Amino acid sequence: MTMIRRHSAPAVFMHWCNACCWLLLTFTGFALLANPEMQPVGRWWSDLWHELFGGLGLLRLHIFAGLFWLAAYIVYILARCKADVLPFLREILAVRPAADLRWCGLKALWLTIGPRGMRRLGLSGELPPQGFYNAGQRLVALIAVVCGVMLALTGLVLLFLSGASASASALRWCLLLHFCSAGVMAVLIPVHIYMAALAPGEGPALRSMLTGMVPLAHAREHNPLWARRLEAEERRS
Repeated sequence: MTMIRRHSAPAVFMHWCNACCWLLLTFTGFALLANPEMQPVGRWWSDLWHELFGGLGLLRLHIFAGLFWLAAYIVYILARCKADVLPFLREILAVRPAADLRWCGLKALWLTIGPRGMRRLGLSGELPPQGFYNAGQRLVALIAVVCGVMLALTGLVLLFLSGASASASALRWCLLLHFCSAGVMAVLIPVHIYMAALAPGEGPALRSMLTGMVPLAHAREHNPLWARRLEAEERRS
């Protein structure tokens, strides 16, 4: 089986570092919500974490995880900007509205009613060819980047400007934006986990996030535009 490199070793490490930080930040962030009406999990969740760490300890854990996540990303961006970061941004910004909407619609049908159900509706089930990332991955990545930047900026304001130069109104807006961005990511994370780990046919892509490698046959089937580009570059070299 011919294998090709899909992710660099630093990108694989950063993916799992990001995943661990996001999960910890999400768990502790929701536990910090004191208002029961804003608690999406339930008061028991907040009580559990407060019993384990105490109120101040829980806040410190959330802050530490956030600062560690931000510092790791700053180092990664500085060290791998040309090799990983800029290619990633170019890929997720390569929007093709008509093809992307068609891919999302057909993929949703494929996941819900399956190929047989699609054939009953007169649909072949063939998806528009995708590049390094498919349309769903690009959409999730774009939202994650925007929410990540928003969480980092508002988190820094809340941490360093609370009780200082920032007005109470500005801090309330920062807290609202911080909470809304976290809420969006709390919805996207389970979707991403399902699509990456549990959706049919995604096993090779999941393993590539451990090894960095993916079978060429899988790339030709799921990411044909990227596979063709790689093969064309190999022929030119």
